[in-house]
Amino acid sequence: MNKRARIADVAALAGVSTATVSRTLSAPEKVGESTRKKVLDAVKETGYRINGAARDLRQKRARSILILAPNLANTFFSRIFAAIQDEAAAAGLTVQISDSRIGRDKLATLGHDGRADGIMLLDASLDPALVNGWRLPVAQLCEWNDLYQAPGIVIDNPAAVHLAVAHLAGLKHTHLGHVEGPPDNVLAISRREAFHAASAERSIRTSILKGDFTMRSGADAARRWAELEDRPSGVFCASDECALGFISECIRLGFDVPSDVSVVGFDDIEFADRFIPALTTIRQPREAIGREGAELLIGMLRNDNPQQGSLRKIDADLVVRASSGPAPTARPDFV
Repeated sequence: MNKRARIADVAALAGVSTATVSRTLSAPEKVGESTRKKVLDAVKETGYRINGAARDLRQKRARSILILAPNLANTFFSRIFAAIQDEAAAAGLTVQISDSRIGRDKLATLGHDGRADGIMLLDASLDPALVNGWRLPVAQLCEWNDLYQAPGIVIDNPAAVHLAVAHLAGLKHTHLGHVEGPPDNVLAISRREAFHAASAERSIRTSILKGDFTMRSGADAARRWAELEDRPSGVFCASDECALGFISECIRLGFDVPSDVSVVGFDDIEFADRFIPALTTIRQPREAIGREGAELLIGMLRNDNPQQGSLRKIDADLVVRASSGPAPTARPDFV
């Protein structure tokens, strides 16, 4: 049997929710006999081992963790949230999710209202004095702020961007554009700096097009790209949504992707492979990000000895699809 079975495996086999599995294992007297038997049989069959953190956390006040993220409508977060939920359930914890833009007064009370035992923070734009004033363990995820006194799990953004630039350089593109993210966002800054560094290493000319991670900004960038006399033949976008907006607008304007311009995104969101043309992109391992972030925070809760400020980087991969191709050898419409 699977020695690393997770609570989701038990739930699937028993035909119940992960919350029911967690409740059965932590408080069997609160579950019906038939359900209890199905869950325990599934535990035995899968070889699932109860996470010891669940026992260690029973003395916590809330037995809950809070996820704070900007723009909850962003589809990028879905798999991260699901992975966090899975790990939390295995530890006997519930998960709360809140928009990090609820206002400073509400944010200031988070570490003092007893509703959560720890905070998973996916927003690096909050005031460091506010974050460091929370009386709860905090783990940073995806975004990071060096002034936060909290460990975290992040993607190696510079290495990922180098993969994207190397891919376009390998296709003989000698002039690259970059549709950047918001100017004050830590991810956008890191990706823009890495884009310049990777391009300079290969003596590739660069052009910057303003953006903000959204499809709308990608479409705006495409219109600006189309107006250039010397258009980059390859464009790296700071997010997939931006890249999809860029491609859609290019096609609307009569250009072909990738014959006229190759486009590479960043994230590998759910429909990146279903888009036409399918998007070449940097794939972030979102399940691993959520799982390892949850494991980090749960470990902090269990030990009551949080590490201060250390960040661990996870590698991302390049996924090559139809939106990128060789640089054009003749483009009369670009004259």
